[in-house]
Amino acid sequence: MSTHPNNLAFVFPGQGSQSVGMVADLAASYPEVKHIFERASEALSVDLWSLVTQGPDEALNQTHNTQPAMLAAGFAVWEIWRKLSPIQPTWMAGHSLGEYTALVCSGALSFEDGIKLVAARGRLMQEAVPPGVGSMAAILGLDDQQVVDICVQSAEAEIVSAVNFNAPGQVVIAGNKAAVERAMSAAKAAGAKRALLLPVSVPSHCALMQSAAEKLEAYLNDIAIATPNIKLVHNVDVASHDSPDAIRAILKEQLHKPVRWVDSVRYMNEQGVTHYVECGPGKVLIGLNKRIVKEAEHFSIYNSDTINTLLEQLND
Repeated sequence: MSTHPNNLAFVFPGQGSQSVGMVADLAASYPEVKHIFERASEALSVDLWSLVTQGPDEALNQTHNTQPAMLAAGFAVWEIWRKLSPIQPTWMAGHSLGEYTALVCSGALSFEDGIKLVAARGRLMQEAVPPGVGSMAAILGLDDQQVVDICVQSAEAEIVSAVNFNAPGQVVIAGNKAAVERAMSAAKAAGAKRALLLPVSVPSHCALMQSAAEKLEAYLNDIAIATPNIKLVHNVDVASHDSPDAIRAILKEQLHKPVRWVDSVRYMNEQGVTHYVECGPGKVLIGLNKRIVKEAEHFSIYNSDTINTLLEQLND
C-alpha cells in the first residue's frame, strides 16, 4: 500500500469515549505520549496527565476537562502512528469534539491552539446552560425523519431537536430537559426500541448552544488556522474546506447544529474510502461506522496492540 492510499480515512472520537487510564498502555511504550500531555498541561496550567491517569472520573468527565484530554489522547495516538508508519490517510473526520482533533492532526491547527480552543469551548458550553436545565437522549430504532418530527411535536415552546445522526436507527436528541423527556415518551410510543438519557450535563449541538457559539467566535478569530494538509470532512455541512475563514465559520456552526456523522462516513466512502481507522480512545466510532458502511474495513487504534495489528493489516 502506498504512503497516501486513496482508500484510507482516519476518524477521531468525541466526548463519551474518555476514561481514566485511557492512554496508559501507550505511554508505557512511548514516552512521547506523556510529553504531549505535558505540552497540553502547560498550555492550560492544569495537570492533565494526572487527571487522565489518576482521575477521578467526575473531574475527567467535566466538559472543560474532557475536551482537551480527548484531543491530547487522539493526537498522541496519531503521532505514534506517524512515527511507526509512512502510511497516511487521504481523508479525516471527527465526531463533534473529534473534529478539532482532526484539524490538529491535519495541520490546520497547532496542538497548543487546539488545546486552548477546546478547553474554552467546553467552558462556554457548560456556562451556556445551567446544570439540570438541559439533557440529551439516544433514540434507537426509528428513522431519522421520525425522530425529527417527534422533536418538533414535543417542543411545546421549549427546545428539543435531533442533534447527532450517528448511525442508521441511532439518533441523539438534545434540548431542555422536560422537552427531551416528552420526546423520549413520544419515541417509545412510536415504536422506538429504546430511548436512553445520556449521562451528560450539556445539551450539545442544539439551539441552547447558540450563545456559546457566539462567544466561541471570538476565540476562533484569535487563533491561526491553516489549510489542512489532509482533506477533512466537517460535521455540519459534510464538505471539505480549504479556507481558514470557512473553517472558522463551520466550527462556530458546529456548536449549535447537528453532527451529520452518517452522511460524513458515506461521503468519504463515495470518495473511494474503503478502510476507516478510529484513532483515539474507545471504540464508539468503529461500532457506528460498521453500521454505516458495512462493506468497508474498520479498525480502531488506541494502544500498542491495536496499532501493531493495523500495521500488519496494511502492510500485507
